[in-house]
Amino acid sequence: MSAYRRFRDRIRFGPVEVATYYDGRGRNKHTAACTAPGCGFSADYHDRSGAELAARSHRCKA
Repeated sequence: MSAYRRFRDRIRFGPVEVATYYDGRGRNKHTAACTAPGCGFSADYHDRSGAELAARSHRCKA
């Protein structure tokens, strides 16, 4: 069973999108995901600044 997440407060840094969502326990989580075809980079963070730093420093291999 996959998790349904409603993302909000989305921002884009090049090919990487950063968004905020609530996890299954109602806590705020932040994610950074690369939208380039074939890249596959994504990560979850506890704070927004960590997700934005990952988005800015990501170098896409695709």
